[in-house]
Amino acid sequence: MTNRVFTSEATTRGIRVKVESTYVPERSAPEHSHWFFIYHVTISNEGEESAQLVSRHWIITDANGQVEEVKGPGVVGEQPKLAPGESFEYTSACPLPTPFGTMQGTYQMVTPGGEKFEAQIAPFSLAEPRAVN
Repeated sequence: MTNRVFTSEATTRGIRVKVESTYVPERSAPEHSHWFFIYHVTISNEGEESAQLVSRHWIITDANGQVEEVKGPGVVGEQPKLAPGESFEYTSACPLPTPFGTMQGTYQMVTPGGEKFEAQIAPFSLAEPRAVN
């Protein structure tokens, strides 16, 4: 069975956030209610001013409607500064107790002048291929 890639994309004030997620069967144990997903994020500054990613806020919902919020500084230990035309990419993971769920959220950005804004992360699916028709 082919592994499906789910994507989402949103742009806020010139900051484009694209996400691709996929199921990782070799890291999953469905018999123990453990499904493992990876997601690859590309953050691109398509605007006219620099911005730095200072924190993240994820909202993760499993198939049972259980919601987990994850907040913290930066992403993968970094707080990237993006000048116009620059991008930053990283890959992370999300385990779930159900075969599918969703993620969405925001990155808190700050401009060189100190103005803060939330760059939206559009909702995307986390799904085991057999769990989706």
